[in-house]
Amino acid sequence: MSLADELRKWLGNEAVADDPETLAAHSGDKWFAAEMPEVVVFARSTSDVSALLKFASERSVPVTPRGAGFGYVGGCVPSRKGIVLSLMRMNRIKEIHFADAVAIVEPGVITAELKAAVRAQKLFYPPDPASMNDCSIGGNIATNAGGPRCLKYGVTRHYVIGLEVVLPTGQVLRTGGRVHKNKTGFDLIGLFVGSEGMLGIVTEITLRLLPLPPARATLSASFSSMSQTAETVQQIFAAGFLPSSLEIADHFTLEAARHDTGGSAVPTGNAHLLVDLDGQEETVVREMEQLRDLIVRRQPVVLEIARNEAESERLWSLRRQFSNSLRATGLTKLNQDIVVPRSRLVDLVRFAEDLSRRSGFPIACFGHAGDGNIHVNIMADRYNRDTAVREKVENLLDQLFAQVLSWGGVITGEHGIGLAKKRWWPEATDQIARELHQKLKDLLDPMGILNPGKFLE
Repeated sequence: MSLADELRKWLGNEAVADDPETLAAHSGDKWFAAEMPEVVVFARSTSDVSALLKFASERSVPVTPRGAGFGYVGGCVPSRKGIVLSLMRMNRIKEIHFADAVAIVEPGVITAELKAAVRAQKLFYPPDPASMNDCSIGGNIATNAGGPRCLKYGVTRHYVIGLEVVLPTGQVLRTGGRVHKNKTGFDLIGLFVGSEGMLGIVTEITLRLLPLPPARATLSASFSSMSQTAETVQQIFAAGFLPSSLEIADHFTLEAARHDTGGSAVPTGNAHLLVDLDGQEETVVREMEQLRDLIVRRQPVVLEIARNEAESERLWSLRRQFSNSLRATGLTKLNQDIVVPRSRLVDLVRFAEDLSRRSGFPIACFGHAGDGNIHVNIMADRYNRDTAVREKVENLLDQLFAQVLSWGGVITGEHGIGLAKKRWWPEATDQIARELHQKLKDLLDPMGILNPGKFLE
């Protein structure tokens, strides 16, 4: 009997697929690598996940959990084949409670849909990854996703106050709840958020919500150079501003967007700055006037201010399309979500520019300047077809990561390690940290069935 037929006996015909089209669709994410699983299981409930993991644990069958498949590091590539467990049919928003300021959701809920649903009740879920229209809350949990609003509001982990997790044995753990403060035992929630699907399968999430800020304004400015833009970021902080978001983008990124969109939505200039403020109406108006004065003194090429939600979203639509525009160049986009101490932001920009000049590879930099999390994208022609190109790119990444680590930075801020950064895992951590990771993995997943082949073997 095939693996798929065995699973059909356990879970029913509708939950199991092994046709070539479904297997191919679940073989990878937004990174370039892929591996065909033997079977895909579509869970609809916690009991489905528990039954599957009991089955897999007893037979030592690899299980790779998968959300919407919009990760950038090969995190849901089933590198040991076996079973891909899709959580996308578990997509209910179970509850939004205004008085408690919580939402209870299943992992397959699309992030933007949750944000819209809580907004309709005058509540606010701040995490806003650029792919929020496509990525799932479960995927956000797996990578501890962030987004532009990290600067003021923090990342996914700061909003998770309760989890239901199915352990590799099939046991169901419930930790946390619907209260906003909880110091009962160890921080088990923090253990699972960001664990990249290697310690357990999250089947229900309780999220902390905030009051919806009544006002928002956005400043868009372009400058003659990326270094000037990065220096402007430092001046914004020096002046005492705490924007909700603060993003920058370089010349190559803007040129890709101009080519992809026809150019009408892309301001002139060689570098772009996007700053969001939110809060009470009077406060936002006053702070935006002060911010505008600061930016004008920096002599921008173009300056535009949006003073309401609709106008702000129009300016932000450009930012959210940067990744797609870079992919539209036809080059392979190797996205590195490195983070440096904020004082090193200008240094990072200059280092990337120098690395591009020396190597001949275009390097597109954009992202979350407010917290030092810049997406450094090496753009490579023939990457998937030419071994020599891949070797050159690997050498560039060696140089980039070595420099970032020497500054006290890290090699990933929100995408995770997965497969893409597995090679640099030993350099990014010390032996004690690696051993502790492995002990936790062995304790919770003694058969090693959950998402095998990634940075923990």
